[in-house]
Amino acid sequence: MRLLGVGMCAAALTVGLLAAPAHASGAGDTAELRGAGWALKDTGKDVRFRGLAAVSRSTAWVAGSKGTVLRTVDGGRSWQDVSPSGAVAEGLELRDVEAFDARRAVALSIGEGEASRVLRTEDGGATWTETFRNPDPRAFYDCLTFFDPWHGLAMSDPVDGRFRILSTDDGGRSWRVLPDAGMPPALPGEAGFAASGQCLVSAGPRDVWLATGGGATARVLHSADRGLTWRAAESGVPAGDPARGVFALAFRDRTKGLAVGGDYRTGQASPQAAAVSGDGGRSWRQAAAPPPAYRSGAAWYPYSRGTALAVGPTGTDVTRDGGRSWRPLDPGSFDTVDCAPDTGCWASGEKGRVARLEHR
Repeated sequence: MRLLGVGMCAAALTVGLLAAPAHASGAGDTAELRGAGWALKDTGKDVRFRGLAAVSRSTAWVAGSKGTVLRTVDGGRSWQDVSPSGAVAEGLELRDVEAFDARRAVALSIGEGEASRVLRTEDGGATWTETFRNPDPRAFYDCLTFFDPWHGLAMSDPVDGRFRILSTDDGGRSWRVLPDAGMPPALPGEAGFAASGQCLVSAGPRDVWLATGGGATARVLHSADRGLTWRAAESGVPAGDPARGVFALAFRDRTKGLAVGGDYRTGQASPQAAAVSGDGGRSWRQAAAPPPAYRSGAAWYPYSRGTALAVGPTGTDVTRDGGRSWRPLDPGSFDTVDCAPDTGCWASGEKGRVARLEHR
């Protein structure tokens, strides 16, 4: 969404999460989720990192303003500046990054027309290849997601009245615009939010969800065939204004999902800014006790029944009941959060802030 095209708007947080995936069944979500907190990692940068990819507890990528990309392979003790030189020279806004491991990653820059691009590296960021440059001045790409190391999608705000979907089946080396016959019409003013790289998310080999705002209602669109056909549902998150809607989605599997958002403007109230789905996004119900303010990022904690994190400029919240109720935990500012399969959770945001969840 163009509103977020240029930017918008503690070291520890007692979240209490599992130390290892020993409780894959989810047992112990309340008894053993103690003793962990956010530990800030000095990146040496002052840019805003809205793009984040958690590969493991040791490896993570962040992408942000001024064309900046950083990578760590030692748990955040040190960071390598692997920024694409062209992106730095042009000051591109890198709002999403998807990483497959310590060497392979795909980054998305946002903006109108040619500002929307996809870049790919196979050597840990030593070199980057631009694999897509948006030729349509009407398109504005917001987010991307991958089902596996080969198949992925990126989404643009509506063009000719429908959200535009870009597809790759070779790991991001090439892209094509999908036909929009299976995409329902967009509402007047409806768009996505390039706030955290989580307005387009996937789970499993074929399911993908798209979050919207700005229209009369905030919707979640779901596709079960990698973006060919879509079905829209109202999220219950308040909208009706260009600054309000669903900013981030997180799906634990193809059925259980979370939506968070609100009004991103500083000082504006964000009541009922979270919702939960248990049927793959066909229907949504508002959280009984939502976060107290706008939240731009969300992630499930691996191997737990119902634990997830939500982050925003005014703090972090945790749910232990699958998103029905949230509890504020820390006022530190983050824009996005991601958890790796080995339970390594990372968060990033303004002023170069990056943190990892660690046990005390």
